[in-house]
Amino acid sequence: MCDKIRVLHDAAILNLSPAHQQSANQTHWTLLAIRHAMVADAHAMPVHWYYRKADIERAFPDGLDGLYAAPAQHPSAIMSLHSKQHGGRHRLGAQQADVVGAVILHDKAEFWDRPGVHYHQGLQAGDNTLNAHTVLWLLQAMVDRGGSYQESAFLQHYVNKMTAQPPQHPDTYAESYHRGFFANWASGQSAAACAAVTHDTPSVGGLVRIGPLALLLLHQGMAVADVKTVVARHLDLTHPDAALKKVCFQYVDLISGLLAAADPAAAERLLQQHLLTAAGRHFKRKPVAQWSDAAVLGGLYSTACYIRDAWPSVLYLANKYHHDLRQALQVNAQLGGDNVHRGAVLALLITLINPQPLDDWYAQLTLAAELDACLAALGLLS
Repeated sequence: MCDKIRVLHDAAILNLSPAHQQSANQTHWTLLAIRHAMVADAHAMPVHWYYRKADIERAFPDGLDGLYAAPAQHPSAIMSLHSKQHGGRHRLGAQQADVVGAVILHDKAEFWDRPGVHYHQGLQAGDNTLNAHTVLWLLQAMVDRGGSYQESAFLQHYVNKMTAQPPQHPDTYAESYHRGFFANWASGQSAAACAAVTHDTPSVGGLVRIGPLALLLLHQGMAVADVKTVVARHLDLTHPDAALKKVCFQYVDLISGLLAAADPAAAERLLQQHLLTAAGRHFKRKPVAQWSDAAVLGGLYSTACYIRDAWPSVLYLANKYHHDLRQALQVNAQLGGDNVHRGAVLALLITLINPQPLDDWYAQLTLAAELDACLAALGLLS
């Protein structure tokens, strides 16, 4: 029996009213969806930004059937080309003070100058990447405000955690948006005005906090239109981009629709509609089941971070593998590219269709206790 049907069945046995059944179901699904997004991040982390399938198979010949530490070396790493002064790569003649090592990542700057070092060197099995830590900081900021979301509270946590010495996360790499933000912050700009725009601002990593935030706001009873307003403003704090905002709204609509779906079949139809809207020219003529994964991710669409490719890729994987979350995450990780952020979005969506628990993997997360404390304070876990 599908877990979503089982939850409905168990609620009926307990003689809960339909309204209470739906509320209990949505609370459970919201809890699991946030947990699983964090699991997906840790699961794909060892092969994050691997762009050759052979390199993944060489590093993990038996597949990614669990959570693993980051290898010491990365076959596709270009961290040494990325600027430590601002977002993006090095600019000839740029005369700016270092952000990496001086403002953020105080103990990790040395690794940026070593070719071949893994972006997440030092992370152990069950550790989460920096972007996943920002989800935790978002939740902690909401807990501090009695469960409500406030931009200023999030920004305070974000700045404090990122600039702390030692850093309040174990990661080595900070994406462009972090470096651009803190370059502006170090120059004296207010945190609310520090968002920087680079070539990769419209990236799937910008959705990592959006899903959990939208779920929590919907759980609190906020109308979908108002949720869109809040998450759009949150997106602008770090990822100001019109194309990404458009996808952000589609993501919220899909999350809301999946929560409200009467049964798994309705959820599957909704998921298919979103895929056809995003990539109908491909999947109207040939259904998902007839495509090979490599022909879609790495063929039709790049496996890199750019949202124009990552969003239809997520929807393709969700449509094809929503019956088995564990398989979906393994396939996603093995496809490489920006599989960490793509996986976080994918896991959240699939959980809302088929909330299969990943308790064995979740128990291995280094952040599990901190995350659960926040989820309990926010009314999702008793």
